[in-house]
Amino acid sequence: MSNDVKTFIAYKSTAKERFYLTQEEVDKIIAKEFTIGRLQQVRDIFIFCCFTGLSYADVKKLKRSEIALGIDGEKWIFTKRQKTNTFSHIPILPNAFDILRRYKDNPECENRDLVLPVLSNQKMNAYLKEIADVCCINKHLTFHMARHTFATTVTLSNGVPIETVSKILGHTALKTTQHYAKVLDIKISHDMGKLKSSLVITKL
Repeated sequence: MSNDVKTFIAYKSTAKERFYLTQEEVDKIIAKEFTIGRLQQVRDIFIFCCFTGLSYADVKKLKRSEIALGIDGEKWIFTKRQKTNTFSHIPILPNAFDILRRYKDNPECENRDLVLPVLSNQKMNAYLKEIADVCCINKHLTFHMARHTFATTVTLSNGVPIETVSKILGHTALKTTQHYAKVLDIKISHDMGKLKSSLVITKL
């Protein structure tokens, strides 16, 4: 194998793109009223993960007993990530808390001591494609994008320190979280480019 090929493979493995939703796209999904129950259910669970950073595997196994009062007296999620076996302590933001209350009396959740009625990953992704179409979002919407959206749009874009985001996501190394910050550099460049084009230049 040539050195060029090895370099390309190494680049591909480290430069994995992380797709996420913008705030405008998140708001579109939240505001949409669904008449089909399964789409509303999947939308709710997806949005819950957009505001908690939980992966599919972790929200599927999330138990009611893992919701407790945090250091600030507010509700937090105290769970262990299935992928890395690390602990995540997550303050529950208002959007996520509203969804928790919506499923408080759900029979399936009550019987199994689960927080949310999560469908199979295959079904979730299939229904998310429908949701994207209905909401006119021109992206290949997958469930894992919720976690990426939490890291970029919900936290880092709003000034939450990268160390805090890394801890919430349960990353074992800060460099994993730094990939999200690199994605944001692209957005910063784009936004600043728009600003430059709109500025009136005053000669000194």
